[in-house]
Amino acid sequence: MFSRRSFLSAAAAALAAPAALANAPKTSLRPQARAAVGLRSGAGAAQSNAASSLKVLLARSGLSGQIGCAVAEVANGKELEAHAGAEALPPASVAKALTALYALDTLGANYRFTTRVLAAGTVTGGVLKGDLILAGGGDPLLNTDHLAQLAAALKKAGIREVRGAFKVWDGALPRVRTIDAGQPDQVGYSPAVAGIALNFNRVHFEWKRAGNSWTVNMDARTEKYRPEVSMARMKIANRSLPVYTYADRNGADQWTVASQALGKGGARWLPVRRPAEYAADVFRTMARAHGIKLKAAKKISSLPTATLLAQHHSPPLDMMLKAMLKYSNNLMAEMIGMTATSKRGKRPKGLKDSAAEMSRWARAKYGASSIRMVDHSGLGEASRVTPNAMLKVLVAAYKSGSLKPLLKSFPMRDGNGRVIKSHPIKVAAKTGTLNFVSGLGGFLTTSSGTVLAFAIFAADTKARARISRAERERPQGARSWNKKAKRLQQQLIERWGQSYGT
Repeated sequence: MFSRRSFLSAAAAALAAPAALANAPKTSLRPQARAAVGLRSGAGAAQSNAASSLKVLLARSGLSGQIGCAVAEVANGKELEAHAGAEALPPASVAKALTALYALDTLGANYRFTTRVLAAGTVTGGVLKGDLILAGGGDPLLNTDHLAQLAAALKKAGIREVRGAFKVWDGALPRVRTIDAGQPDQVGYSPAVAGIALNFNRVHFEWKRAGNSWTVNMDARTEKYRPEVSMARMKIANRSLPVYTYADRNGADQWTVASQALGKGGARWLPVRRPAEYAADVFRTMARAHGIKLKAAKKISSLPTATLLAQHHSPPLDMMLKAMLKYSNNLMAEMIGMTATSKRGKRPKGLKDSAAEMSRWARAKYGASSIRMVDHSGLGEASRVTPNAMLKVLVAAYKSGSLKPLLKSFPMRDGNGRVIKSHPIKVAAKTGTLNFVSGLGGFLTTSSGTVLAFAIFAADTKARARISRAERERPQGARSWNKKAKRLQQQLIERWGQSYGT
């Protein structure tokens, strides 16, 4: 059984794993952390007075591009203040709040994903005279530990030999090569999506200096296991740039890395483009550890009539959504979102198709007509949401009580970044960050106990359009732009908290 605390602790370790790995190639900058930071109290907002208009505050931010914001009382939905509230801007990961509501409304808080091991044949004396099938159920939290548990359950069920083929099925969801094709090949936050996933569809790449060369290792590690994989392969190339290249060749993810970028050693997580082969590869290793030898896996497009041998259930959906929002995990958002669309009887062709259905749902349920999503995570830059539309969703979600308990609480901070424990303004929100895009949406409670819903979107789409695909990990100027956007968000929240807190 899962407890909420133990699950979130485990999720924290799994989701934060890539950030804990030091010494990545120096010229291949790793993705910036997508977890949100606390809100800081801006001195300018603190000294704001009635004569200091919202328009002046926005102008003083120094942000290029477009800014839109809106705030309303949740009790009656009355809009209190807005600027460019009808401006359609990229929501970035604020979109995950919408995905959470979509999933809850469609699947229910207690929904669980199930991964199964099936027998297509007869079992006599511990021998399966037929095929063994690893069947994915769309679980975005499946990891190596869970496959080890399934292998142990297989042995406990009495299976000691499989005479037929070993097959893997990922057809619970459509296969998508990458969440956002505009991202560099090597970024772990844009992996493939399919009906089976393992370790968030990331493989661990580690290298160590060995004389005049390096030893490399590709594995599916967790804290408990480190099984090497053969479906993801790394070759060191004698060059300086590009740091990484990728090719889907011979049934495997084929990577190369520039030797001049490696240094003495290090590690990073790379995305998996062949999730079914990845999960099958690791399950073979785990089964072999229990004396069960399986042939190389074959991917199948449909499930035959079969008998259940073992299964793994995910935590309930509400617990998964809390982790998804806290750590802003893209794969979780996409797999959960597409599962919800499939549950509505409209199996999507891909992310864009599924996101379009979520947009239609938002219009029907909330009257939010200005929502146009291309995915469920907010990673795709073509998604557009207006502050007014997001505000409608937030006000309704607060009244239903479904969203606020899932959002992360953020402490207010002083100008030096220190937490102000006694600050009267309390905030629970979802952040969104892309290069030259920043968003924040959620709820703030004023000193008097009044609860406000707010949405803040900012984007410099022209600056973003100038970034080449190779520069997307950390383009010039993006960090300083996003820092200004975060500062403005902090000032707006303090402004609203003070103005409507009496």
